[in-house]
Amino acid sequence: MLRFIYLLLFLLSVSQLLIIPSASFSGPRRTLLQNATVRSQCPLSFEFLRGLAPDSKRPNLDTHSECQYILQGLRLVLADHLRHTDSFLPPLDSADSCWGVYQSLVGEYVPGFDIRRRCGFETSWIARGCMNITTRKEFERAVPRAALDDVEAACNQSLLNNSPCASCTVKLAGIRASYLQGASVGNVSDCTAYPFIYAAAFSNQFGPTDVGTTKCLFNLDFTSPKSHSKKKKIVISVVVVACVVILILGFAVFWFVRHRKERLLKQKLKSMRTDTNMSSGLDSISASTTLIRFTFDEIKAATRNFARDHIIGRGGYGNVYKGVLPDGSEVALKRFKNCSAAGDASFTHEVEVIASVRHVNLVALRGYCTATTPLEGHQRIIVCDLMKNGSVHDHLFGLVENKLSWPIRQRIALGTARGLSYLHSGAQPSIIHRDIKASNILLDDKFEPKVADFGLAKFTPEGMTHLSTRVAGTMGYVAPEYALYGQLTERSDVYSFGVVLLELLSGKKALIAVNDGQPTLVTDWAWSLVRKGRALDVVEEDMPELGPPELVEKYVLVAVLCSHPQLYARPTMDQVVKMLDTDVAIPSIPERPISLIANLDDIERSVSSSGSGTLSTPAGYQTYNTFEHEGEKEDENQSGR
Repeated sequence: MLRFIYLLLFLLSVSQLLIIPSASFSGPRRTLLQNATVRSQCPLSFEFLRGLAPDSKRPNLDTHSECQYILQGLRLVLADHLRHTDSFLPPLDSADSCWGVYQSLVGEYVPGFDIRRRCGFETSWIARGCMNITTRKEFERAVPRAALDDVEAACNQSLLNNSPCASCTVKLAGIRASYLQGASVGNVSDCTAYPFIYAAAFSNQFGPTDVGTTKCLFNLDFTSPKSHSKKKKIVISVVVVACVVILILGFAVFWFVRHRKERLLKQKLKSMRTDTNMSSGLDSISASTTLIRFTFDEIKAATRNFARDHIIGRGGYGNVYKGVLPDGSEVALKRFKNCSAAGDASFTHEVEVIASVRHVNLVALRGYCTATTPLEGHQRIIVCDLMKNGSVHDHLFGLVENKLSWPIRQRIALGTARGLSYLHSGAQPSIIHRDIKASNILLDDKFEPKVADFGLAKFTPEGMTHLSTRVAGTMGYVAPEYALYGQLTERSDVYSFGVVLLELLSGKKALIAVNDGQPTLVTDWAWSLVRKGRALDVVEEDMPELGPPELVEKYVLVAVLCSHPQLYARPTMDQVVKMLDTDVAIPSIPERPISLIANLDDIERSVSSSGSGTLSTPAGYQTYNTFEHEGEKEDENQSGR
């Protein structure tokens, strides 16, 4: 017993020696221990955010964009946490600590920016989420295995390119719409974010730290300033090379002047061969279709020798005339001006495109005329059915006083969508229109829409995901990825359709003026209202026979989804038709990118000085010229005036 007491006293004395009072530490060492204690309370690892781009410089953003940037970064950290712990959220008692650690990191890039106060985040939101789902197992119980397998098939690849990213995000949006319809607490890791956090953690083999994953699933594009300096060096190199080329071209022009006669002779022979090939091509079209080849005298008689009062439309290509054929039927005649080898090529192309398609919502081609006379020179004319109600542009922004009723606008929207769906999915090969706008949607006597003007259309080779081509179209309607990079896809038409649908619903033009006089895109204006939960405010006031609010709101959401600046977020035209014509659920609209692909100033600087509605790519990219000849396409307005 006495030995036991001695042993107990010995252990107590040793324990006193091992206890080190906190007061014995002072200065930096004590501070370090305190910070380590605070950081250990938060299981989230924020340091890997800095590791993704150690040399990156953050742009100066407005408060809303800054909060979105911070929110997406936090979701990326939660995806990394889920990958390592199978838990979507940190413990609730660590919420304040996690905000503190994240605040320290954000403060290094944006000094003085208080995350919770400026962005309206509540402390507990970081530890609360969607439908009380906190673990991987609970998420996989809520979502069927078949749906998760579809997500893995679409997302388990590099997501750097547009096509894989689009396939992945569409599947994720479908999961949110179908299976995660319960309540969310806050907006940090709500039901919208859960599928993306899960996909980054488990569905993609590269994980959340991969550049393609962060860019596609979280809209975070980490760019090092070194890449900017590299771009500057490339631009300087291009300028130097361009100067050398200009000097060489100057000497070449001087040399070619000496052989001018020989060159002119060669050009004349080439023009003759081109005209022969064009005629033979049109002959084959006429032989295989019901197209009529009119004589020039028949065309002059139908238009009273191209009388000025018969002009119903003007454009860079020439004029559109109203005409009456011998059988009494009224037609529209599009007369190309300044026809040359390049003009003949565009004329042949448009005839080929229109002759290859047949649909109730596409303008039908009756025939064409090719002639060469001593006085008029080359004459190239196409003949179409006359649309007596003009164009959508006439009724929205022209001299027509009566507003279109909701049933008519609904018919126009659905018919235009069906026409584009046929071009993309029904025609073989598929066709990208490239110039969808209000003035190219014509209306017959029953206000049935007809997609017109195929002068810029492109056939899509089978198996091609996109075409790299010179940019063509009208400012305000052209998709950002096409305007900047010349990457043309069928979803470029979807973007233009979204702009037209917003014009149809709101009565506002693609480019609208704001209070300070600076124009803004109708897509940005509509998005800001939808984001605030005011979708119905997009609709034009005093619209006759306005439909049910839920139906009208659905059309607004479809328009905003189609005109999303990121290609992957837009649906196909087949999906658009189903959403407009059936009860198919509209997927949630993804957040817009933090750094816009193009702003209005960039687009305006790229407008060609030779026309009013044609875009050219920015410096450093290939230049654009509509039809690859002088002039450009302008609005084509057909009416029965």
